[in-house]
Amino acid sequence: MPAYEDLMSFQSQTEALAQISGRQDWDQETMMPSGAADQRGEESAAMEGVMHARRSDPRIGEWLIQCEDADLDAVARAQLRHIRHRYDRTCKVPARLAAELARVTSLAQGVWAAAREADNFSAFAPKLTEVLALRREEGAALADGGDVYDALLDGYETSIKATEIETMFGAMRPRLVALRRAVLDQPAPEPLAGHFESDIQMRFAHNLAETFGYDLTRGRLDKSVHPFSMGSGDDTRITTRTAVDDPFNCIYSTIHEVGHAAYEQNIAPAYRLTPLGCGVSMGVHESQSRIYENQLGRSRAFTGWMFGKMKDAFGPFGIADEEAFYATVNRVSNGYIRTEADEVQYNLHIMMRFDLERALISGDLAVGDLEAAWNDRFAADFGYQVDRPSHGVLQDVHWSVGLFGYFPTYALGNVYAGCLYQALRTDVPDLDNQLAAGDLTAATGWLGHHVQRHGGFYEPREVITKAARQLPSELPLLKYLEDKFSDLYRL
Repeated sequence: MPAYEDLMSFQSQTEALAQISGRQDWDQETMMPSGAADQRGEESAAMEGVMHARRSDPRIGEWLIQCEDADLDAVARAQLRHIRHRYDRTCKVPARLAAELARVTSLAQGVWAAAREADNFSAFAPKLTEVLALRREEGAALADGGDVYDALLDGYETSIKATEIETMFGAMRPRLVALRRAVLDQPAPEPLAGHFESDIQMRFAHNLAETFGYDLTRGRLDKSVHPFSMGSGDDTRITTRTAVDDPFNCIYSTIHEVGHAAYEQNIAPAYRLTPLGCGVSMGVHESQSRIYENQLGRSRAFTGWMFGKMKDAFGPFGIADEEAFYATVNRVSNGYIRTEADEVQYNLHIMMRFDLERALISGDLAVGDLEAAWNDRFAADFGYQVDRPSHGVLQDVHWSVGLFGYFPTYALGNVYAGCLYQALRTDVPDLDNQLAAGDLTAATGWLGHHVQRHGGFYEPREVITKAARQLPSELPLLKYLEDKFSDLYRL
């Protein structure tokens, strides 16, 4: 059909430009000179102006109308679903506002990084106030009289409302709090101690990335302050970070980001540079990174294999055997940083951020009161005080770049991963023996077949339901956590 062909040709160019824009973000985080921040802000605004104009081009609306009654296959209808969703959202946001958001968030990222380094929330608060005002304006335009936070959430996870997430989190919180309390009442294994050279960590990380199926001929692994993944198809890029006293930070950040990148690399090639050629939602994306990192990467079987590889790389490092190493990898302890949190406590970090950002968007919480609100909530949930802003309200980059509505998808990803892992263990009964040999091919192959190859073809809940053979539920995740840590800590 000519209208559909014209639409997809136009869309392919838009998707290509979006990939180029994403590489600007990668460059900003990894290689851009610090003095380039102001110019990059203007460049980002210009690029966003171009992208907004393309995504709101009136011809898209005309092509969509012409395609409404056409006899199209399921793939074409899925493409149209995504194009229509993005077009409707883009047309509601004025081009001026889209460009200003790109400019301000590009600058805010640098302000946040400096404030974090200085442990000074007051230095970031004025810029965060600007970002919040612009995102509220955008959310109000998208909501069209509805809930502003739901409108922002829809940009990351379609077909779910904040009230549904609130109900799910409400069911999870009591059991997580009880498990946390029970575990922390038991003696904890000693933390890893020693000096682990950064260059050896990076070589080890590259080897792990390939073990988990990351194709480095179509991807990169670099260092940044905040690990992330970007790109799709034949150009995916991930970052990690190193600390000479904590190689687990590098190891598990790498495995986590490989989960994201593997999703993008394994999408059906026919979908490349189309709306179906990227992960369908942030929640589904996070399900891949979390199942790679946790259910696979922190399993007793895989850590037994990795223990030997670490001794080969770093020499003896003070842990006696595989079981002791497994306990150390899964050590539950007090800590401030979300990205370093153990499986028991991670979702509590997300629930806190979800509640705080909803209050910011609604106006129930002012930016000037955010640091105190964060500290109070943290003390209530974790039982001790935040010692400095970089361990508290300044630790995450998300709000500086305007990602309000993003945080709950992390916990949704954990829920989805719990469902997927339950099905994976049923379908691959020899999984533990394979992991113990460092063989991830069956596990990652299962995820590639059931989730990753589909890209955006299915709706988020639909792809999880088909793969897991059940509707998404928090129950498999909670059972996995309770079984694992009850065994590990002999509860």
